[in-house]
Amino acid sequence: MHLDEVRKRATLTVDETSAVMGTARASTYAAISRGEIPSLRIGRRLVVPVPALLALLGESAQHEA
Repeated sequence: MHLDEVRKRATLTVDETSAVMGTARASTYAAISRGEIPSLRIGRRLVVPVPALLALLGESAQHEA
């Protein structure tokens, strides 16, 4: 998943977050549980807000041309 695609979304699943960050799924869950990656629980589903992920990666939410 490219950052341009990510910017169009409000949230990402843990698997999508792992793909964007280049980390293993278990490592992503561990970082979420340590509070290093912000997350939201919606029902039984755990999602990562895109603006928070982009800030963590040092990317702007707006595409810079």
